[in-house]
Amino acid sequence: MTADEKFRMMTQKPVEPLIWSLAIPTIISMLISSIYNMADTFFVSKISTSASGAVGVAFSLMSIIQAIGFTFGAGSGNYISRLLGQKNKSLASKVAATGFFTSFALSIALSVLGTIYLDRLVYALGATHTIAPFAKDYVRYILIGMPFMVSSLVLNQILRYQGSAYYAAIGIGLGGILNIILDPIFIFKLEMGISGASLSTIISQFISFSLLLWNCRVGENIRIKFQNFSPTVKIYKTIFRDGLPSFYRQFLSSAAMIYLNFATGSFGDAAVAAISIVTRIYQFLVSAARGFGQGFQPVCGFNYGAKYYDRVLKAFWFCVKEIAILFTLLGMAGFILAPQIIKLFRKEDLELITIGARALQFQCLAIPLSAGIITSNMFLQNIGRGTRAALVSISRQGLFFFPTILLLRKQFGLVGIQMSQPFADLFTFIFATIMTISILKEIKSKQFKKDNQLPQIEILD
Repeated sequence: MTADEKFRMMTQKPVEPLIWSLAIPTIISMLISSIYNMADTFFVSKISTSASGAVGVAFSLMSIIQAIGFTFGAGSGNYISRLLGQKNKSLASKVAATGFFTSFALSIALSVLGTIYLDRLVYALGATHTIAPFAKDYVRYILIGMPFMVSSLVLNQILRYQGSAYYAAIGIGLGGILNIILDPIFIFKLEMGISGASLSTIISQFISFSLLLWNCRVGENIRIKFQNFSPTVKIYKTIFRDGLPSFYRQFLSSAAMIYLNFATGSFGDAAVAAISIVTRIYQFLVSAARGFGQGFQPVCGFNYGAKYYDRVLKAFWFCVKEIAILFTLLGMAGFILAPQIIKLFRKEDLELITIGARALQFQCLAIPLSAGIITSNMFLQNIGRGTRAALVSISRQGLFFFPTILLLRKQFGLVGIQMSQPFADLFTFIFATIMTISILKEIKSKQFKKDNQLPQIEILD
């Protein structure tokens, strides 16, 4: 597909089927990615409760890695989609190269630092003394693969924001399937234990990285070339403006998980492991909705850049409706089947099952609210409203989660910890709605002025 054909598709094809066509491969890749994240938890939980808790501790680090990848990926991708909407592929190529090479270099530096201070790192992530040995074995390999994990996220987003969701899905999806296959082989067959889980993860991430880098060379996709690396103030400023909302969201998610590890640690390894499992399940449920929302993002970016505001509004409301329906159905299923779902991970530990099932049921009650939160955040980020998008991003795990968990833990103990995230989601939904409504009205006003603009009449002397 040529650049002109892609532009016509993004700005002329009916919004609903266009979003679905872009969303389906992304949903599949997100689900596979989420499944292989859960695969580590699932297989490692068969070792012991402490080993299961170690994966939860390491998941905080994985979230930091995702924060870096999403910052440069979403920042570059948002900018790229608007530039392609303006038919400025030359600058888009420079943005892609700058985002990719900067993130790769930064992640190498952080990987080296993390390896040097490995002991301090696992305790800083919330490991208990019984969980720490398992956590170090897991985190050691994750740090080695960190540059490829970060870069895979960046390449995935760059492809996706161009409207090449299929190529992005292939890279992420095949790597995820490989990880699911390798996990039991390395953990049990080769008797590597928890180290085998992290080794299979970084091998699959390297395969994803290689596939995604190759896919950037296919067709009219933007090629990643070092000669296009342009570390200018303007490019970095726009990348960070558009990408920092993703960073805030992921970094605060990591901070929240670290605090959860410390808060639940006083209730024993079973509590740490249970909350870790519920977090992975929630991420799996949300991944389908995020995948659908990521089908919305290039449509939003292209049409906003091309000033087709009616299509932007139509795409937004369609996305909210579809995700709300999906989340309501998933929330009902998760609430009813909560004990059975937790048992899939570790049926031998009744305390873990009890704690995990209750936490999952609380989370499922609030999950439909995430439809408005996710879509609002993506919408604000895509149209360049970085400040509002950043505020929505930090609200869930920053503005509302920490005060909520501090208050509820003090009043209700472990039950308060289990209730804290759903209450934070409720407050975030209200806040995101307030942040978004005025922008929707502003875009509607722009479209009204465009529709009613009088044609210019040439006056002859």
